[in-house]
Amino acid sequence: MSSSVVGIALPASSRAETPFIERGTADFLRTSIALFCAGLATFTLLYCTQPLLPVFSREFGINAASSSLAISLPSIALAIGTLIASSLSETFGRKPLMVGSVFASAGLTFLSAFAPNWESFLVLRTLQGLALAGLPAAAMAYLAEEMHPRSIGLAMGLYISGNALGGMSGRVGTGILSDLTSWHFAMGAMGALGLLTAIVFVLNLRPSRHFRARPLNLAGLAGGFAMHLREPGLRVLFLMGAMLMGSLVTIYNFIGYRLLSPEFGLSQSFVGLIFTVYLVGILASTFIGSLADRVGRARIFWINMVVVLIGLAITLHHSVTGAVLGLAVITLGFFGAHAIASAWVGRRALQAKAQASSLYLFACYGGSSVIGTAGGWLLTHGGWPAVVAMVACCMLVALVGALWLSKLKPLAPPVG
Repeated sequence: MSSSVVGIALPASSRAETPFIERGTADFLRTSIALFCAGLATFTLLYCTQPLLPVFSREFGINAASSSLAISLPSIALAIGTLIASSLSETFGRKPLMVGSVFASAGLTFLSAFAPNWESFLVLRTLQGLALAGLPAAAMAYLAEEMHPRSIGLAMGLYISGNALGGMSGRVGTGILSDLTSWHFAMGAMGALGLLTAIVFVLNLRPSRHFRARPLNLAGLAGGFAMHLREPGLRVLFLMGAMLMGSLVTIYNFIGYRLLSPEFGLSQSFVGLIFTVYLVGILASTFIGSLADRVGRARIFWINMVVVLIGLAITLHHSVTGAVLGLAVITLGFFGAHAIASAWVGRRALQAKAQASSLYLFACYGGSSVIGTAGGWLLTHGGWPAVVAMVACCMLVALVGALWLSKLKPLAPPVG
């Protein structure tokens, strides 16, 4: 049996001889395709219900707050699930957990299309969030372990670009399909898309070669989380994840309300199309992730926060062009920063990388829930300028964190 089988701890001498994946190789291409599909599946399946919230209100006779549970419950389940899934991946391996996660979440999405009532639909969505948790935490750890340090930024950028395409395709796809057919068909189509990406993922992702299994020990797992929380650089990266994701979700949650208001008077169909600016995120995460490999993360990380602040200012202009252009600039800055931060977490975590990734993701999705809720309250009481002011404060916190991180020495020893 090959020593590269997932879950088998490699001897130190064997690990030293096992090459890392580098850009320009066939392994890099196949791994990038696989992780791109993983990112695509994660955000497609998580956010595909967002355009359907008004449809759910009509279909099930519920208000907007109840309808929003179709997004908030799986998000909360995902946030909590990442902490558990990362621990399981330290024992059972990265690839097996990711494979099970993507197939289970796609299957649950397909089943939700046949939910007979609102309660059963929410149960399936919550279970889907838990199932999805195995993908992002293990994927980030896999890239941190298997990619050469010179190539990890580009690889992480491609993975994040899959997130961006998934976030766009899930929202736009269900919006169009539900208009043409029904929400049942739209959800079924998203489940089928998830199953297709799962097959591509399995066929292209090679088994881990640098993974070292750790016995499942609750005390040891708690110690791993505590170890990461004691590391100053990781603590700041976790905080920045909360600020970044919370800011993006808040802007995307409520920009539609502004465009639908009498100030602009746009149609729901046009507002739905603004999600296509996620394409900017695909380009940004790949290009900026690769650029960070060449010039250094610390040198360009802070620039992304400045870009977001510029985008926020543009959205204050009283025009559709200003709103859409500002949203595109914000998306550019967020995905660039997210790609760098995701790779940086893997480099600063010398051990239990999946647990470090899960803490970062927990901060991201936790931040999106808290900051997003606060944004709704501010929109009601202070309008769009109040939302922009809150997000700007979050970005200033992130900017300070990025400048502080630039002064830290790297923890991970050079490889190769």
